[in-house]
Amino acid sequence: MTDLEDRLERFETLTAECELITKLATDSTKREFYLKLAEKYRQLAVDLRQAIATKTAA
Repeated sequence: MTDLEDRLERFETLTAECELITKLATDSTKREFYLKLAEKYRQLAVDLRQAIATKTAA
């Protein structure tokens, strides 16, 4: 597994963890915080997938 793939896996794990915390949070402020954090990690994963695909195609 390459460094990029390791990072991709980490971002996907962090996304899932934040989504779980969002579902379990009883405080609306924390729920919103973890929801936004999950969205940021999800976008990082999407961007990294594109970078890996570009690197693989080159």
